[in-house]
Amino acid sequence: MRIILKKGKQKELIKSAKSGMTWRELAEKLNHCVGYVVNDLRNERRSLSEIDYNILCNLSKNNFNRVIIDKLDDNWGRSKGGKSSLGNTKKFVEPPENKELAELFGIILGDGHVEKIKIGNKIRAYSVVITGDSIKDNIYLSNYVSGLFKRLFGEEGNLRFSKESNSIHLKIYGKKIIEFIERKGIKPGNKKLNNQKIPDWILNNKKYLESCLRGLIDTDGCIYYISRNNRNLRISFTSYIPKLLNEVRKSFIKLGFHPSKIIREKDITLSRKEDIEKFLKEIGFSNNKHLKRLQDLIKNASLV
Repeated sequence: MRIILKKGKQKELIKSAKSGMTWRELAEKLNHCVGYVVNDLRNERRSLSEIDYNILCNLSKNNFNRVIIDKLDDNWGRSKGGKSSLGNTKKFVEPPENKELAELFGIILGDGHVEKIKIGNKIRAYSVVITGDSIKDNIYLSNYVSGLFKRLFGEEGNLRFSKESNSIHLKIYGKKIIEFIERKGIKPGNKKLNNQKIPDWILNNKKYLESCLRGLIDTDGCIYYISRNNRNLRISFTSYIPKLLNEVRKSFIKLGFHPSKIIREKDITLSRKEDIEKFLKEIGFSNNKHLKRLQDLIKNASLV
């Protein structure tokens, strides 16, 4: 159910509910990303769901029932069109194969999970979830990854924080989006059980492969000193998916790197100085936590 308020009243309700909170704190309570609350809901570009309306009223300790001018079913756009309607009013345009899509696929292959939830004999929910650390990956997921989804699919997704596990989850819903991701090579369900691989359209293009590896390292990789006494840098990648781990190693070799052999059946590393320089120049990081970590490591090494 969508709640339609008199012009200006939705903004007033949100302002009242936000009192004493940051925009991020309010967005967390509504289970939306900050951009959606600030740009769409506050500016009345989108109407409030019944759930959002009730939460906002509770926070503001007031209800705006007197200024409700309409209540619409969530499928009102479809039903209003009747037989002449095209069905779903949101048209899905498939993005082309490009470097951004390849990087997003790397992110999904790393910390992502594609879901098709079946209830009875029918699939009722389609989504892709990217999970990270609620502090270290906050900026990366809420700004960078959300931005990728917005540019590629027109959806920036919803952010949810889990205090129990100190994690943050970026979730995107959409049947056509999930079907597209599946057609392009990522299977729904458990990636380890599926023995998921890097899709061929990425493997066969050098630039796409570099972007995909960036997404993988940003999510399942890290950078650190080789040892306490050796301040040279090392980049490692961890995966418990045998096929993916092997393909990441072969991909680095294909691009001219010298990765280690697979360690403990889950890790590979880049340790040569020329490999680290080549990685930073040709692939690099998009995740702010790695960029900050890199700056700190370089700064501390120079002080020794």
